[in-house]
Amino acid sequence: METNQSEIFNEMHRLIEAANAKNIQLRAIGGLAVQAHNKTNHPLFVREFADLDFVVASKQRRAFEAFMPEVGYQPNKKFNIMNGDQRQIYYHETTEMKIDIFVGDFEMCHKIPLENRLTADPITIPLAELLLSKAQIVELNRKDALDITSVLLNNETGNGDNETINLKVLAQLCSQDWGLYKTTSINLGRVVDIVHEKDISLSQAERDLIMSRVQAIQKTFEEMTKPIAWQLRDRVGTRVKWYIEVEEVSR
Repeated sequence: METNQSEIFNEMHRLIEAANAKNIQLRAIGGLAVQAHNKTNHPLFVREFADLDFVVASKQRRAFEAFMPEVGYQPNKKFNIMNGDQRQIYYHETTEMKIDIFVGDFEMCHKIPLENRLTADPITIPLAELLLSKAQIVELNRKDALDITSVLLNNETGNGDNETINLKVLAQLCSQDWGLYKTTSINLGRVVDIVHEKDISLSQAERDLIMSRVQAIQKTFEEMTKPIAWQLRDRVGTRVKWYIEVEEVSR
């Protein structure tokens, strides 16, 4: 059964509100979370979404597993038994909508800690981590590059979390993980390339705003503390693989 875009947004909010009522920290991640912060509803970034992605606190895993059947979702038992401490999959009993759950942290090409950050935003993971969740993709496609661009256009950079890409958090995470820093830096360069495309539907003011925020992040990376281990890994560079190979999760 097909689900239209207003229904999938409503479902995202329904699940978060129902989880809140049970004191379960459930926050959206992925493209739908990016769209939730597309405050201008810029048409360049509006697209279709087939399923939902969330993060839940690992300390609440058991409560969450009991919660999902209450709101109409059944587990992929085989997948959840094998991976349930890190990742889980559920399907709606009627619509068969798929929900992908990351437990505690987000880990794909790089690991992004989230366990203690899920209360920073009422709907999604914090904007700094949301940006990194897209920027950590080694084989970045245009859809994900546009998601990064959307986050940068629609949200300020600064030192807080309220509708802000927290530069302190970016510095903290990327100073601890050279690989995350490297992939993020490469993908910011790809965003710059998109912003400078002649035919992209961005005004000059929007291009300038995105570029100013890219530059703020790049400056943060330049000025952040770089531990000895980070500096040594930087010398090795990309001659040694710096990311995790990601396997596709079958339906």
